[in-house]
Amino acid sequence: MDTTQLLKGVLDVAVLAVVEAADGYGYDVVRRLRTAGLEDVGDASVYGTLRRLYAGGALSSYVVPSDEGPHRKYYGINAQGRAMLDAQRKEWQEFAGTMTRLLETGERK
Repeated sequence: MDTTQLLKGVLDVAVLAVVEAADGYGYDVVRRLRTAGLEDVGDASVYGTLRRLYAGGALSSYVVPSDEGPHRKYYGINAQGRAMLDAQRKEWQEFAGTMTRLLETGERK
């Protein structure tokens, strides 16, 4: 199964879940998503998602100087982002339960 379209549909909630655990800069978030099992996630998709969630008020950001290169912009979840994540967790659990039941039982005639 090509998971590209599924990933697009869940990238917001995946990014929120990663930054809920700990603030992170762009590539750090990409790395943590891949380590969690989303190996096909694209760098540009994650960077775009971080910017969109920040612009939408779900994330805060701050800059940390780096001795190893350019300064890094870190993102952290805020109250609005936590509320969004809580709602999306509930929706995901309901959707996943429905799909699990459908795939286990199928449509038998």
